[in-house]
Amino acid sequence: MRPSIDRPAWRMLLGYVKPHRRTVLFGGLFVLLGGLAAAAQPLAAKALVDRLGTGDSITGLLTLLIGLALAGAAIAMVGGYLLERAGESVVLVARNRLTRRLLSLRVPSVQRSEPGDLLSRFTSDTTLLREVCTNALVALVTGSVTSVVMVVMMGALDLVLFGVTLAVLLLVGLIAGAGMPMIERASRAAQVAVGETGARMERVLGAFRTVKAAGAETREIAAIERGTEDAWRAGVRSARWESVVHGSNTLAVQAAFLVVLGIGGARVTTGAMQLSTLVAFLLFLFYLTEPIGELLHAGSRLQIGLAAVRRLAEVEEMPAEFTGTTGPQPSTDGAALVFDEVRFRYGPELPEVLRGVSLEIPATGLTAFVGPSGAGKSTLFALLERFYEPSAGRILLDGRDLADWDLAGLRAGIGYVEQDAPLLSGTLRENLLYCRPDATEEDVRDAVTQARLDSLVDRLPDGLDTPVGHRGNFLSGGERQRVALARALIRRPRLLLLDEITSQLDAANELAIRDVVMTAAKTMTVLVVAHRLSTVTEADRIVVVDNGIVRAAGTHDELVGRDPLYAEFAATQLLTSGREE
Repeated sequence: MRPSIDRPAWRMLLGYVKPHRRTVLFGGLFVLLGGLAAAAQPLAAKALVDRLGTGDSITGLLTLLIGLALAGAAIAMVGGYLLERAGESVVLVARNRLTRRLLSLRVPSVQRSEPGDLLSRFTSDTTLLREVCTNALVALVTGSVTSVVMVVMMGALDLVLFGVTLAVLLLVGLIAGAGMPMIERASRAAQVAVGETGARMERVLGAFRTVKAAGAETREIAAIERGTEDAWRAGVRSARWESVVHGSNTLAVQAAFLVVLGIGGARVTTGAMQLSTLVAFLLFLFYLTEPIGELLHAGSRLQIGLAAVRRLAEVEEMPAEFTGTTGPQPSTDGAALVFDEVRFRYGPELPEVLRGVSLEIPATGLTAFVGPSGAGKSTLFALLERFYEPSAGRILLDGRDLADWDLAGLRAGIGYVEQDAPLLSGTLRENLLYCRPDATEEDVRDAVTQARLDSLVDRLPDGLDTPVGHRGNFLSGGERQRVALARALIRRPRLLLLDEITSQLDAANELAIRDVVMTAAKTMTVLVVAHRLSTVTEADRIVVVDNGIVRAAGTHDELVGRDPLYAEFAATQLLTSGREE
């Protein structure tokens, strides 16, 4: 069974507090002073009761009591504000830190995770740090100090009643020690369930039309409700143990109050102790309820917070990219590429996707990759972007291993249009400028014209400033592909990677985009993955990839004559294309 508190989690927790330690320190000091002011009140009350028996004036003592009460409340209020402010700052730091970490993760790390679960860690888990990193940590100190001070004073007043109180404290401690690990486990289970439910909801919203079209609403609702019920059950378990821990404190103190009242009353009757001492002791016992309650509450909050910290630590442990500059920056000229016996598999237990690809690509011109689905064509692009690293072999850019280039600089020189051409929520202009925010209005207009987006811009109500919707769902598939192409062209890359960019275009737009690509190939290296051969028949070079190897390379006419697989593709697709036209 894993311990409820571990050192790495504590180090990470304290790491969030460290930047705000002064605010936490002053806030804790004020809270402590407020608690000590409360601890002094029973002694003032004892003096007041003693003075009642002598007939002397009690005005001064009453003023002192009122002053202690008001001062304690005011000081505690200031301390509470400082701690709440520090708590909000901790959440800010945690979210910023998590944001930087998430966006620096390697692509495989994110692909193996559920986006909804990662989002849950960013929202709910970081929120849990607000109280834990400030109030709970401070309460451990202030509650402990105040409790010790009060217990010492109670021992000084009467050892017999002190023994009764000590027995109560030991009972509460035993119950708390048994309950705290249960609170942590239940809280972690609840947070995991919330993350899984968020992932399920993100999955549904990401394919909303598919869910509707499949009539799967009832199944998805049932699955999400199972997740929320799991979170509810775990939350109830946590609440049950919290109520046991806190309820035991209240019950034990009340029982101690009655026992002390009975024993103390008997001792006052026999003259073994003064009435004022009993009154002071009872007040101490009454005031002791708050610091002990703070300790128990802080303990339970820390268990919940440490469970959240462990979930955040899991993100910290996920492999991330190194974005520091360690190599040269690519030039603005075309990129000469060499694949040298490149092998790759997506996992140690999975089959190889690339099985020794060797290929030389000149610095300019259009090179097309064709072949069956799953042959490894898109994987070559992922390796060029260094989303993944080859399992073996090398990829050379201008004679230098791709791994030696500065990662950010390398990607800055690549324009990449993915197969599904995802857009981001925002306006059309924001999407076009996403890869190059400093582009001029003229650059934007040129790219719009090249990608044949003029009619789209004229049709939109606010032109370039019209929102495109979540993942560009206000646009058609072909429009999204052309926007993605324009976004890549605005970047003015030296290497342009186009993955199935004409798959959703009609014949007229496909021909227009083909002209744009051929023009771009005169000044940069253009690599195209294509299933439709009509888009690449005029390519400078066509590479046939099959089962993870390069089986042939050449022009369209050369490959039709010497490669049976390509000849079959050409005969089937071009014949079909001709009939459709």
